[in-house]
Amino acid sequence: MSRAAKLKELILSRELLVMPGAFDPVSAKLAEQAGFTALQCTGAGICGVHLGRPDYSMVSMDDMAACTARIVDAVSVPVMGDGDTGFGNAVNTHYTVRAFERAGAAGVNLEDQVVPKRCGHLDGKQLVDLDEATAKIRAAADARHDPDFVINARTDALAPEGMAGVIRRGNAYLAAGATMVFVEGVTSREEIRAAVRGIRGPVAVNVIEGGKSPQRLTFTELQELGVARVSLPAVLLLAAMGGMRTALRRIREDDGTADLGDLLVPFREAHDLMGMREVEELEERYLRPLAGTAPTTARR
Repeated sequence: MSRAAKLKELILSRELLVMPGAFDPVSAKLAEQAGFTALQCTGAGICGVHLGRPDYSMVSMDDMAACTARIVDAVSVPVMGDGDTGFGNAVNTHYTVRAFERAGAAGVNLEDQVVPKRCGHLDGKQLVDLDEATAKIRAAADARHDPDFVINARTDALAPEGMAGVIRRGNAYLAAGATMVFVEGVTSREEIRAAVRGIRGPVAVNVIEGGKSPQRLTFTELQELGVARVSLPAVLLLAAMGGMRTALRRIREDDGTADLGDLLVPFREAHDLMGMREVEELEERYLRPLAGTAPTTARR
């Protein structure tokens, strides 16, 4: 089974699919190690980590696909890429899907915001009109080589158009070939329930700590509400930033690093996570036999 087919199967199953947001190979490895069965590349996280810039259409299609390829290569579970707004019009969206398929992604998010887009939990979002957005989804669906490659059509219509706009757009995107509709920026359980009831296909949401997401929303509740997938795009990056800030403060306060054990992954464990055991095994196989071999002198 391809990773795309596996991701589609997970989305269509009755069990809620929880996808942590990875921003680099290490965060992806940690999420897989923790037992998660699929991962979401977070565009905001990738833009922040690699450029130090906000999620404001700062990363090109090629750069995002390259980051995605490194994340895909680091894990064995399906990875969904972040295709932003398709990086342009429907033609650009066609090539975006091709690029993410080549990168090994199992699917891609595509948004209906204008360019430059902004984080879905910020105010001031603007949308392209429904015909243009639907054409981009149709182009995405036509572009994929693997029919199981997941087209996750994200709509930011809730704030500017209300739930009626969310449902109208969501059903139009499904009719155009989307696998799933990602309703961005939900603020209540009632909104989630209404979206699931009105959209005639799998519905995805996200949870952003400190954003617009309903407080103390559990995965059990989301499954009971009928949500197919929830992404966690911010939690790993926010946790990493919080841990680094705490470590740096304590280093200055404590005059050294001796008392940071509660914050740190053990040194050897960190190297193992990044594949050092495999390197050592390869050294043993190919380099150790050569250690006792004297260099030969070429005959003239």
